[in-house]
Amino acid sequence: MIKRLLIPFLVLVMVFCSAYRKPYKYTILAEKDAYYHNNLGLNYLNDRAYVPAIQEFKIAISLSPTTQASAIFYNNLGETYTFIGYPEAARICFEDALRFYGLNFKYYKNLINCYISLGIVNSKTEEFKNSENIYDKLKLGLLYAETGQVRKGINILDEFCATEPDLIITPAVKQYIKELIIKNP
Repeated sequence: MIKRLLIPFLVLVMVFCSAYRKPYKYTILAEKDAYYHNNLGLNYLNDRAYVPAIQEFKIAISLSPTTQASAIFYNNLGETYTFIGYPEAARICFEDALRFYGLNFKYYKNLINCYISLGIVNSKTEEFKNSENIYDKLKLGLLYAETGQVRKGINILDEFCATEPDLIITPAVKQYIKELIIKNP
């Protein structure tokens, strides 16, 4: 009688306590991996390893090429190019960052500083003057402010804030205007 009960019990114990496990199925999450490579690039950048940082930012962009997050990756790549003295490559990155997310004031400032480094301020000023795009007006105001024509820049940026009070970027523009006024009384 005990043998009859013991055998099914042992079979059940063996089934539930066996060492068999389903094999781990690795799934590639491109967006998560893109953030990983971006962070790795930032770590390389902190260590002043610029070439590996650039490669990691490029990998992050390739893993997430059409998302809003790729604007961050493009901006980081552009800042790295700017730091090592390649403003033309940086300009392309900053323009791509703005294409994917045009409401980050830092991206605009980086792009304008890149235009200044490239010496194309006059041509860009004329281009932005003739444009009806509100974001080109923002770029024009920044160009004036960053090249020493502070009053012109403040007027254009203030006009931007008045016409677009509900944009996410507007508080950053207002803060920038305040900083300009403090620096240039």
